[in-house]
Amino acid sequence: MTEDEAVEQLKMLARSRAFGRHVGSDRLIKVALDALLADVDTPSLPLPAGLGRREEPEASGLFDQVMEELGFVFEPPADPTAARWELAYWLADQIADGSLNPATGADMVWTEAAMELRYPPELQPIVTCAIQLDDWNEDWTISRDEITSNVVRAAHELLRNRASSAPRH
Repeated sequence: MTEDEAVEQLKMLARSRAFGRHVGSDRLIKVALDALLADVDTPSLPLPAGLGRREEPEASGLFDQVMEELGFVFEPPADPTAARWELAYWLADQIADGSLNPATGADMVWTEAAMELRYPPELQPIVTCAIQLDDWNEDWTISRDEITSNVVRAAHELLRNRASSAPRH
């Protein structure tokens, strides 16, 4: 694993935890160890990386300390609507870059963002794919692979539209 890959894993876990997703202590320890072995440089990184099974309860606090040292602390917007949109964009980004399985990501956009946002039109293409994947059977004329490709395209489109609608400075 390269240093850049390790840094991306750390950022992904930090954001995942900020959005309230459960990340097990074992995963925090493994990612810290991967980062240490990839020469990510921060004073506290050896602490979570070196935890044993009995010390797992300490992993969360030590991981947070490492994230603070690296400047990877992420606070979702306080406004619940803005936070759900941020989650949708974050999930779409992971789908688009291949770090999140498209079927899993589409389902997460559907259940964790679109439902809470009352199904906005911008998320509808991903939600439609999630529903199709959930209902799919071999009798359909469209393959699961085609639907999965549609998820990736819809994620790219969502991100492209976000970029084009962003305020200009």
